[in-house]
Amino acid sequence: MKLLMSPASPFVRKVRVVLRELDLLGQVEEVNVTTTPLASDPVVIAANPTGKIPALTRDTGPAIYDSRVITRFLNDHASGSLYPQSRIWDILTLEATADAIMEAAVLMTYEARCRPEAQQSSDWVEAQWGKASRTIAAVNTRWLSHLHGPLDITQIGIACALSYIDLRHDARGWRDGNADLATWHATFMQRDSMQETEV
Repeated sequence: MKLLMSPASPFVRKVRVVLRELDLLGQVEEVNVTTTPLASDPVVIAANPTGKIPALTRDTGPAIYDSRVITRFLNDHASGSLYPQSRIWDILTLEATADAIMEAAVLMTYEARCRPEAQQSSDWVEAQWGKASRTIAAVNTRWLSHLHGPLDITQIGIACALSYIDLRHDARGWRDGNADLATWHATFMQRDSMQETEV
């Protein structure tokens, strides 16, 4: 199998962390591609017609894409425990919450990098940050207890989302008012899988 990826993507990083936590690096080759919303790599398009990464090509079937689909597939493939059935609806909801933070932060990045300066909208950027900051606050107040205990996909997703904000939007200061989540994140970042995927 091959993972079509770019290391800076938080969605890609989530999959790369899962590969390491499930000890699947020997079965999945990480293939770095250069793709943007305005110029998708043909290799990526062949795997995912939307041109988005990550995408996972398989020997036994068509490529699969969307990080949530890929991580669930890899967990099943490895008989992992990242999606405990006893808490599955909380798990899936918090995973979607992490992806929502990532999406808002990525859209902020794209606005600055992919649109001509004259067409950029500060209102759009602030609206995206509003989504991300409200969601981070909700994780800190409502979901923090779910981030403790045995490793699951929610911990990986939230850590990758917050780390992407550190990478691209550090000046926003997401830790302000979210001290407990910041402490959790600092501890989780010490995992080998997070260290090995840091850019």
